[in-house]
Amino acid sequence: MNYGIKLRVWGDYALFTRPEMKVERVSYDVITPSAARGILEAIYWKPAIRWIIDRIHVLKPIRFENIRRNELANRVSVNNKDVEEGNPVCRFIEDDRQQRASLVLRDVEYVIEAHFELTDTDDKNEGKHSEMFKRRALRGQCFHRPYFGCREFPVKFEWCESIKRSHFADQDERNLGYMLHDIDFADNMKPHFFRALMRNGVIDCHQEVVS
Repeated sequence: MNYGIKLRVWGDYALFTRPEMKVERVSYDVITPSAARGILEAIYWKPAIRWIIDRIHVLKPIRFENIRRNELANRVSVNNKDVEEGNPVCRFIEDDRQQRASLVLRDVEYVIEAHFELTDTDDKNEGKHSEMFKRRALRGQCFHRPYFGCREFPVKFEWCESIKRSHFADQDERNLGYMLHDIDFADNMKPHFFRALMRNGVIDCHQEVVS
């Protein structure tokens, strides 16, 4: 039995950072499969299942906007001696603030088509997990608020039965270049990429993946 789901997600801003941009953040043109998976896991995650993104429907035009954001200049380093002595591990933003430019997406809307696979656990009830996800999506419940790349860009979501017409429905094919597909956490966080081809507003996430 196929336990695929459709979820409509939308928001005012999104930032799916390209890894080749080290300082000034620049977003991919559309949501990445790994970011889509993160949204589903924020709504419903269990050790017994693993979400697989099948297709992404891009419903609205791709619009970019330049903004400036406050960020930390450095990471917070943890000193084992401080931990042993009970000293707080923190950084004061006023001492380490930097303003950086970001090229973000504005007014985004997608439909995520996905399914899940069972992992090596004793919980094999696929129907239960499917119904629990649907119930949580219908009620707007989530373990933590999903976001579009950065926590300051929250996601609004709803269960989706039908997909409305995409802005790109009449475009045959659009090459979005190489895009991050996902990260293999079992293999030393190895990134995997794929060539994202959007056909009539739909990106097939099962295209050939490269490391």
